[in-house]
Amino acid sequence: MPDAQGKIRYAVVGGGWISQGAFMPGVAQTRNSVMTALVTGDPIKADRLAQKYGLKSYAYEEFDTLLKSGEIDAVYVATPNFRHREFAEPALLAGIHVLLEKPMAASEEDCLAINAAARQSGAKLMIAYRLHCEPGTVEMVDRVRRGDIGDVRLFSSVFSQVTKPSNHRMQSGFWAGPATDMGPYPLNAVRNLFASEPVQVHAVATQTPGRPVNTPDTVNVTLRFPEERLATFTVSYSLPATERFQVIGDKGEFEASPCFGFGEGVGIAYRATLDGKTQEHKHPVVDHFGGETEYFSDCILNDRAPEPDGEEGWRDVRVLAAIERALSTGQAQRLEPLPSRRGIQRDQARSLPLAKVPDYVNTSQPNG
Repeated sequence: MPDAQGKIRYAVVGGGWISQGAFMPGVAQTRNSVMTALVTGDPIKADRLAQKYGLKSYAYEEFDTLLKSGEIDAVYVATPNFRHREFAEPALLAGIHVLLEKPMAASEEDCLAINAAARQSGAKLMIAYRLHCEPGTVEMVDRVRRGDIGDVRLFSSVFSQVTKPSNHRMQSGFWAGPATDMGPYPLNAVRNLFASEPVQVHAVATQTPGRPVNTPDTVNVTLRFPEERLATFTVSYSLPATERFQVIGDKGEFEASPCFGFGEGVGIAYRATLDGKTQEHKHPVVDHFGGETEYFSDCILNDRAPEPDGEEGWRDVRVLAAIERALSTGQAQRLEPLPSRRGIQRDQARSLPLAKVPDYVNTSQPNG
C-alpha cells in the first residue's frame, strides 16, 4: 500500500552516480512517489545519503529483511548489470514492484528469470527507459508511426563519450562496455521507430591503440529488419561526446541531437525535413528520472501494465547477446522473428522540471 499521502514508497538499490545524480533528486519532482529506504554496500553512502534524504539504510546482505519490512512498495535497482537479477527477482517474488535500470540484465537467462518472477507474483516490472516518458522522443515516435516521413527505411546513429580507463566499465568486459552501456539507446530507439524487431545482427569492434582497457572501446552494429530495412549505430568510450540519430523514410527524415542524454541544458531536439523544407523542433529540459518514476507509480496506483516492461527489456538484451556472438565469431547472427509491440505511447510523456543535482557522496565502490 502507498503511504498516507497516497505515494508509492521506493527503496533505492545501489548508490552509484546514476542513483545519486539523477534518480534520487528526481523522485522529489513527482506527485506520487517518495523514497523511504536505501540499499548499499558502502557505509559512507549509507550514512550520508540516508541522512540527506531521511531514509533507512540497509546493507546488501539485509535486502531480504527490507523486502519483509513493510516499509516499501517498490524498488529502483541501479546496481551493476550483472547484479540486476540478484535484487529484481526476489523483490518481484515478494510482491514488490521493480523499476530496473537498463540493460535489463547481463544475459537472456537472467531476463527470462526476472520476467518469470513478475508473472508469478503479479508485481509490476518496468525497465527504466527514461526516454519513453520524454516528450520530444514520444513526439518523434508518434510522428513516424503516423507516417509523417512515409515508409521508414533507414536509421543511423553515433553515440560516444570519453570514459577514463580507470572506470570499472572499461575493465569488466563486453557486458559492462559501450555496446551494453550505450548501445541500448540507439537500439531501443530504432526498434520503436521501426515498430519492428531485427532479424539479423552484424558487428565489428576496435580497441583504441594505447588505451589500457580490456574490452573493445568502439563498436559498430548493423541490423537488418523485416521488409529490408536497415539500421546502423556506432558507440564509443574513446571519442569526444556526441549523440545523434537520423531516421529516413520515403517522404522525408528526422535528424535528432541531443537525442539520448539528460540533465542541465539537455533538451531533446530534432530537425524534420519534409518536401525539401527543414523545420527545427526543440523541447524543454525535463527531469527524465522524475518523469519515468511518476509514470511507473501511476501504473502501480491505477493497476496498469507499464509499457517498457520486462519483455521490452529482454528484446534489447537478446540483440546485445547477438552482438557479442557476432564479435566473437566474426559472423552475422540470425534472430528469430518476433511480433511487434505497442511500444511508446503518447500518454507516457511527462514534463517535470529538472531537479537540482546534489553533491556526490564519493566512494571506492562505483555502484555501491
